[in-house]
Amino acid sequence: MFPALWDARVLPQEWCGGCFFSASEAGIWKEAVTPSSLSSKFETPGFKMDKVCAIFGGSRGIGRAVAQLMAQKGYRLAIIARNLEVAKAAASDLGGSHLAFSCDVTKEQDVQNTFEEMEKNLGPVSFLVNAAGINRDSLLIRTKTEDMLSQLHTNLLGSMLTCKAAMRAMIQQQRGSIVNIGSIVGLKGNAGQSVYSASKGGLVGFSRALAKEVAGKKIKVNVVAPGFIHTDMTKDLKEEHLKKTIPLGRFGEPIDVAHAVVFLLESPYVTGHVLVVDGGLQLRM
Repeated sequence: MFPALWDARVLPQEWCGGCFFSASEAGIWKEAVTPSSLSSKFETPGFKMDKVCAIFGGSRGIGRAVAQLMAQKGYRLAIIARNLEVAKAAASDLGGSHLAFSCDVTKEQDVQNTFEEMEKNLGPVSFLVNAAGINRDSLLIRTKTEDMLSQLHTNLLGSMLTCKAAMRAMIQQQRGSIVNIGSIVGLKGNAGQSVYSASKGGLVGFSRALAKEVAGKKIKVNVVAPGFIHTDMTKDLKEEHLKKTIPLGRFGEPIDVAHAVVFLLESPYVTGHVLVVDGGLQLRM
Protein backbone atom coordinates (compact mmCIF):
# COMPACT_ATOMS: atom_id res chain seq x y z
CA MET A 1 0.00 0.00 0.00
CA PHE A 2 2.95 2.30 0.72
CA PRO A 3 5.70 0.96 -1.54
CA ALA A 4 7.88 4.05 -1.41
CA LEU A 5 7.99 3.77 2.38
CA TRP A 6 8.16 0.06 3.01
CA ASP A 7 9.46 -1.69 -0.11
CA ALA A 8 13.24 -1.93 0.20
CA ARG A 9 13.51 -2.54 -3.52
CA VAL A 10 12.43 1.03 -4.29
CA LEU A 11 15.29 2.89 -2.60
CA PRO A 12 18.08 2.00 -0.17
CA GLN A 13 16.57 2.79 3.22
CA GLU A 14 17.71 3.60 6.70
CA TRP A 15 15.94 3.79 10.05
CA CYS A 16 16.01 7.38 11.26
CA GLY A 17 13.82 9.23 13.74
CA GLY A 18 11.37 6.36 14.15
CA CYS A 19 10.62 5.91 10.43
CA PHE A 20 12.15 4.37 7.34
CA PHE A 21 13.70 6.93 4.97
CA SER A 22 15.67 6.68 1.77
CA ALA A 23 19.41 7.05 2.19
CA SER A 24 19.28 10.63 0.92
CA GLU A 25 16.40 11.54 3.25
CA ALA A 26 18.16 9.98 6.24
CA GLY A 27 21.18 12.11 5.42
CA ILE A 28 19.06 15.24 5.75
CA TRP A 29 17.94 14.16 9.22
CA LYS A 30 21.47 13.33 10.33
CA GLU A 31 22.79 16.64 9.05
CA ALA A 32 20.06 18.48 10.92
CA VAL A 33 20.85 16.82 14.25
CA THR A 34 24.59 17.37 14.01
CA PRO A 35 25.65 19.83 16.76
CA SER A 36 25.76 23.22 15.15
CA SER A 37 26.70 26.79 15.82
CA LEU A 38 23.87 27.35 18.31
CA SER A 39 25.94 29.42 20.70
CA SER A 40 25.67 30.62 24.26
CA LYS A 41 25.25 34.21 23.12
CA PHE A 42 21.51 33.89 23.69
CA GLU A 43 21.93 32.70 27.28
CA THR A 44 21.32 36.07 28.88
CA PRO A 45 20.06 36.55 32.47
CA GLY A 46 16.36 35.73 32.77
CA PHE A 47 16.21 34.16 29.30
CA LYS A 48 16.75 30.54 28.34
CA MET A 49 17.28 29.34 24.78
CA ASP A 50 14.52 26.74 25.12
CA LYS A 51 11.91 29.35 26.04
CA VAL A 52 11.62 31.08 22.64
CA CYS A 53 8.15 30.87 21.12
CA ALA A 54 7.02 32.09 17.69
CA ILE A 55 3.34 32.94 17.39
CA PHE A 56 2.08 33.44 13.85
CA GLY A 57 -1.13 35.43 13.99
CA GLY A 58 -0.09 36.64 17.43
CA SER A 59 -1.34 40.20 17.03
CA ARG A 60 -5.04 39.49 17.61
CA GLY A 61 -7.66 37.02 18.73
CA ILE A 62 -6.53 33.59 19.88
CA GLY A 63 -2.90 34.20 18.97
CA ARG A 64 -2.76 37.35 21.08
CA ALA A 65 -4.33 35.56 24.06
CA VAL A 66 -1.69 32.81 23.73
CA ALA A 67 1.03 35.46 23.68
CA GLN A 68 -0.28 37.03 26.88
CA LEU A 69 -0.24 33.70 28.72
CA MET A 70 3.19 32.74 27.40
CA ALA A 71 4.64 36.12 28.39
CA GLN A 72 3.34 35.65 31.92
CA LYS A 73 5.13 32.30 32.04
CA GLY A 74 8.47 33.83 31.16
CA TYR A 75 8.75 32.90 27.50
CA ARG A 76 10.46 35.24 25.07
CA LEU A 77 8.12 35.77 22.16
CA ALA A 78 8.15 36.56 18.47
CA ILE A 79 4.82 38.09 17.49
CA ILE A 80 4.31 37.64 13.75
CA ALA A 81 1.62 39.22 11.58
CA ARG A 82 1.32 40.55 8.04
CA ASN A 83 1.07 44.10 9.39
CA LEU A 84 4.30 44.97 11.18
CA GLU A 85 2.86 47.96 13.04
CA VAL A 86 0.04 45.84 14.45
CA ALA A 87 2.54 43.17 15.48
CA LYS A 88 4.74 45.80 17.15
CA ALA A 89 1.77 47.14 19.12
CA ALA A 90 0.89 43.64 20.33
CA ALA A 91 4.50 42.92 21.35
CA SER A 92 4.79 46.25 23.12
CA ASP A 93 1.63 45.57 25.14
CA LEU A 94 3.26 42.44 26.54
CA GLY A 95 6.18 44.39 28.04
CA GLY A 96 9.60 42.77 28.31
CA SER A 97 11.90 42.04 25.40
CA HIS A 98 9.46 40.47 22.97
CA LEU A 99 9.91 41.21 19.26
CA ALA A 100 7.58 41.76 16.32
CA PHE A 101 8.00 40.52 12.75
CA SER A 102 6.09 40.90 9.50
CA CYS A 103 5.49 37.78 7.43
CA ASP A 104 3.19 36.47 4.71
CA VAL A 105 2.89 32.78 5.63
CA THR A 106 1.85 31.85 2.10
CA LYS A 107 5.32 32.78 0.76
CA GLU A 108 8.06 30.28 1.59
CA GLN A 109 10.95 32.73 1.24
CA ASP A 110 9.17 35.19 3.52
CA VAL A 111 8.75 32.45 6.13
CA GLN A 112 12.40 31.39 5.83
CA ASN A 113 13.60 34.98 6.21
CA THR A 114 11.43 35.46 9.29
CA PHE A 115 12.88 32.38 11.00
CA GLU A 116 16.40 33.55 10.23
CA GLU A 117 15.64 36.94 11.79
CA MET A 118 14.04 35.33 14.84
CA GLU A 119 17.03 33.07 15.44
CA LYS A 120 19.44 35.97 14.98
CA ASN A 121 17.60 38.21 17.45
CA LEU A 122 16.00 35.79 19.91
CA GLY A 123 17.73 32.44 19.55
CA PRO A 124 16.43 29.12 18.18
CA VAL A 125 12.66 28.69 18.23
CA SER A 126 11.58 25.77 20.44
CA PHE A 127 7.86 26.52 20.51
CA LEU A 128 5.63 27.35 17.55
CA VAL A 129 1.98 28.38 17.43
CA ASN A 130 0.16 28.73 14.11
CA ALA A 131 -2.85 30.94 14.74
CA ALA A 132 -2.94 32.84 11.44
CA GLY A 133 -6.11 32.08 9.53
CA ILE A 134 -8.84 33.48 7.30
CA ASN A 135 -12.34 32.47 6.23
CA ARG A 136 -14.41 33.25 3.14
CA ASP A 137 -17.72 31.61 3.97
CA SER A 138 -19.97 30.74 1.05
CA LEU A 139 -21.78 27.83 -0.50
CA LEU A 140 -19.33 25.96 -2.69
CA ILE A 141 -21.31 26.65 -5.87
CA ARG A 142 -20.87 30.40 -5.23
CA THR A 143 -17.26 30.30 -4.06
CA LYS A 144 -14.67 31.97 -6.27
CA THR A 145 -11.53 29.98 -7.02
CA GLU A 146 -9.33 32.75 -5.66
CA ASP A 147 -11.21 32.54 -2.34
CA MET A 148 -10.64 28.79 -2.24
CA LEU A 149 -6.93 29.26 -2.83
CA SER A 150 -6.53 32.06 -0.31
CA GLN A 151 -8.05 29.93 2.45
CA LEU A 152 -6.02 26.84 1.58
CA HIS A 153 -2.81 28.83 1.26
CA THR A 154 -3.19 30.71 4.54
CA ASN A 155 -4.84 28.08 6.73
CA LEU A 156 -3.03 24.97 5.50
CA LEU A 157 0.01 25.75 3.35
CA GLY A 158 1.05 28.55 5.68
CA SER A 159 1.23 26.20 8.67
CA MET A 160 3.11 23.64 6.58
CA LEU A 161 5.71 26.24 5.65
CA THR A 162 6.21 27.54 9.20
CA CYS A 163 6.50 23.99 10.57
CA LYS A 164 9.03 23.13 7.87
CA ALA A 165 11.09 26.23 8.67
CA ALA A 166 11.02 25.44 12.39
CA MET A 167 12.18 21.85 11.99
CA ARG A 168 15.94 22.28 11.61
CA ALA A 169 16.46 24.22 14.85
CA MET A 170 14.09 21.93 16.75
CA ILE A 171 15.90 18.83 15.48
CA GLN A 172 19.25 20.35 16.42
CA GLN A 173 17.96 20.99 19.93
CA GLN A 174 16.28 17.55 20.14
CA ARG A 175 13.17 19.25 21.46
CA GLY A 176 10.24 21.28 20.22
CA SER A 177 6.52 21.77 20.56
CA ILE A 178 4.07 22.91 17.90
CA VAL A 179 0.39 23.72 18.22
CA ASN A 180 -1.67 24.41 15.11
CA ILE A 181 -5.02 26.13 15.51
CA GLY A 182 -7.70 24.17 13.67
CA SER A 183 -11.48 24.36 14.03
CA ILE A 184 -14.36 22.16 15.07
CA VAL A 185 -15.65 22.43 11.48
CA GLY A 186 -12.43 20.76 10.34
CA LEU A 187 -13.70 17.70 12.20
CA LYS A 188 -17.47 17.98 11.71
CA GLY A 189 -17.92 20.10 8.56
CA ASN A 190 -20.42 22.92 8.21
CA ALA A 191 -22.69 24.10 5.39
CA GLY A 192 -21.34 27.25 3.79
CA GLN A 193 -17.82 26.47 5.00
CA SER A 194 -16.77 23.59 2.76
CA VAL A 195 -13.45 25.15 1.78
CA TYR A 196 -12.67 26.44 5.27
CA SER A 197 -13.56 23.00 6.66
CA ALA A 198 -11.23 21.39 4.12
CA SER A 199 -8.35 23.68 5.08
CA LYS A 200 -8.79 22.92 8.79
CA GLY A 201 -9.41 19.22 8.23
CA GLY A 202 -6.25 19.08 6.16
CA LEU A 203 -4.40 20.75 9.02
CA VAL A 204 -5.40 17.88 11.32
CA GLY A 205 -4.10 15.26 8.88
CA PHE A 206 -0.89 17.19 8.33
CA SER A 207 -0.29 17.66 12.05
CA ARG A 208 -0.82 14.00 12.89
CA ALA A 209 1.49 12.87 10.09
CA LEU A 210 4.17 15.36 11.14
CA ALA A 211 3.83 14.19 14.75
CA LYS A 212 4.73 10.69 13.57
CA GLU A 213 7.69 11.97 11.56
CA VAL A 214 9.34 13.93 14.35
CA ALA A 215 8.39 12.15 17.58
CA GLY A 216 11.76 10.37 17.52
CA LYS A 217 13.39 13.80 17.71
CA LYS A 218 11.36 14.69 20.82
CA ILE A 219 9.25 17.20 18.88
CA LYS A 220 5.53 17.28 19.65
CA VAL A 221 2.83 18.40 17.22
CA ASN A 222 -0.77 18.95 18.30
CA VAL A 223 -3.94 20.73 17.21
CA VAL A 224 -6.47 22.80 19.13
CA ALA A 225 -9.90 22.86 17.48
CA PRO A 226 -12.03 25.76 18.77
CA GLY A 227 -15.76 26.20 18.33
CA PHE A 228 -17.47 29.61 18.44
CA ILE A 229 -14.96 32.03 19.97
CA HIS A 230 -15.25 35.81 20.28
CA THR A 231 -12.86 36.92 17.52
CA ASP A 232 -13.02 38.97 14.33
CA MET A 233 -14.21 35.85 12.50
CA THR A 234 -17.34 35.52 14.61
CA LYS A 235 -18.26 39.15 15.26
CA ASP A 236 -21.00 39.16 12.60
CA LEU A 237 -22.64 35.89 13.66
CA LYS A 238 -26.05 35.75 15.35
CA GLU A 239 -24.71 34.95 18.78
CA GLU A 240 -28.01 34.87 20.67
CA HIS A 241 -29.31 32.17 18.35
CA LEU A 242 -26.09 30.18 18.02
CA LYS A 243 -25.24 30.00 21.71
CA LYS A 244 -28.42 27.98 22.22
CA THR A 245 -26.71 25.17 20.31
CA ILE A 246 -23.77 25.17 22.76
CA PRO A 247 -24.27 23.02 25.90
CA LEU A 248 -22.27 25.47 28.05
CA GLY A 249 -24.53 28.25 26.77
CA ARG A 250 -22.01 30.83 25.55
CA PHE A 251 -19.36 31.66 22.98
CA GLY A 252 -15.83 31.06 24.18
CA GLU A 253 -13.23 33.73 24.79
CA PRO A 254 -9.75 33.70 23.22
CA ILE A 255 -8.26 33.03 26.65
CA ASP A 256 -10.28 29.79 26.87
CA VAL A 257 -8.47 28.52 23.79
CA ALA A 258 -5.15 29.96 24.89
CA HIS A 259 -5.15 27.83 28.05
CA ALA A 260 -5.57 24.71 25.88
CA VAL A 261 -2.76 25.81 23.55
CA VAL A 262 -0.34 26.43 26.41
CA PHE A 263 -1.27 23.09 27.99
CA LEU A 264 -0.33 21.27 24.79
CA LEU A 265 2.82 23.32 24.26
CA GLU A 266 4.10 22.39 27.70
CA SER A 267 2.69 18.88 28.06
CA PRO A 268 5.65 16.46 27.85
CA TYR A 269 3.73 13.33 26.81
CA VAL A 270 1.04 14.43 24.36
CA THR A 271 1.54 14.46 20.60
CA GLY A 272 -0.62 13.90 17.54
CA HIS A 273 -3.68 14.98 19.53
CA VAL A 274 -6.63 17.18 18.59
CA LEU A 275 -8.00 19.04 21.62
CA VAL A 276 -11.51 20.39 21.03
CA VAL A 277 -12.40 23.62 22.86
CA ASP A 278 -16.03 24.31 21.94
CA GLY A 279 -18.20 24.39 25.05
CA GLY A 280 -19.65 21.02 24.02
CA LEU A 281 -20.81 22.17 20.58
CA GLN A 282 -19.60 18.96 18.94
CA LEU A 283 -22.07 17.01 21.05
CA ARG A 284 -24.90 18.57 19.05
CA MET A 285 -23.37 18.70 15.58
